[in-house]
Amino acid sequence: MPYLDHASISPITPEVAAAIASAPSEDPTRLHAGARRARQALDAARATCAASIGGRAEEVTFTSGGTEAVVLAVTSAVSAARAARRPLRIVASAIEQRSLLETAASFPDVELISLGVDAHGLVDPAALEAAIGDGAALVAIQVANLEIGTVQPLAELTARRGAWLLADASAAAGWIPLDVSTLGVDLLTVSGSRAGGPAGTGFVWTRSGVRLRPMLRGDDRERGVRAGMPNLPGLVGLAAGLRARIDALPDAEPRMRALTEHLRAQLPTVLDEVIVHGHPQRRVPHIVSFSIPLVEGDALLLGLDARGFAVHSGSACTSSTAEPSHVLAAIGTLTHGAIRVSIGPETTAADLDAFVAALPEVVDAAKARLGRR
Repeated sequence: MPYLDHASISPITPEVAAAIASAPSEDPTRLHAGARRARQALDAARATCAASIGGRAEEVTFTSGGTEAVVLAVTSAVSAARAARRPLRIVASAIEQRSLLETAASFPDVELISLGVDAHGLVDPAALEAAIGDGAALVAIQVANLEIGTVQPLAELTARRGAWLLADASAAAGWIPLDVSTLGVDLLTVSGSRAGGPAGTGFVWTRSGVRLRPMLRGDDRERGVRAGMPNLPGLVGLAAGLRARIDALPDAEPRMRALTEHLRAQLPTVLDEVIVHGHPQRRVPHIVSFSIPLVEGDALLLGLDARGFAVHSGSACTSSTAEPSHVLAAIGTLTHGAIRVSIGPETTAADLDAFVAALPEVVDAAKARLGRR
């Protein structure tokens, strides 16, 4: 069964599974020999994760996943702005993940400004500067979008009037080269399950001078930022997965990009009506998103699943595909009948050719059920 949903979660590789199985089980805060081995493993995982984005180990705080990483970053920015008496304003692109948008909207005293994007999902640097006004606590612009794959011009977003710049790298880490020193960001979040590691892992990178405020209290683990026992096997697995992804990128990225470019070109040749989303050049190499008029995304997903293809339908940020995609709405396109194909390092041209060959029959069956054939 071709697995074409890597943007949701990538299957654990044997290499990562072996790293998880070999991880120490002791508490890394203790002093006995087993605990010291655990501490060494935790430190090594932190250093590997930091190196994967061009950072330093002391700049990485581990979390339970991308969602917690984003929430921790947003709440820390608001706390810092209150303490510094900076404007309590968050400017976020309209296509950010719901975890970020809903957290930003949860503060009754914080103004949330939704920054529009163009038809490809790109943020306009001039529009961002106008939205910031006299200042902001936080500017949130993702590295790339999980649903349509568009990569943002982060290095061009320089006029921020003291606001922290948060970049969600859930769709980018492990898929394209990342270097925080050239991105110009203050915080960057990573979801382990989308970057080659296991679910339940992630981290926040923070620029020197940016301090996170703890949400979970009770001990001094993670330098007092996040209390609770670390998921050491998971974090060791995350480091192994990220390291493997980064080492393979020089060969894997151009190969995957060629596959998805071919898929984007093939879709209009087999379907009379199809809308392919995302920027044709500025995009991650593994995501192709498209919509088909007059059908529901769930019908397409189930029809493809019955033929052996695991893909995703609807918004990448919601658990219910019945809810229209806020990402597709923001770029001004069809919000239903959407499919996201996301390939992985093991995906072959034959997998995608078989997917394209099966698609017209699935679309016809979905339309027939609605009487629209």
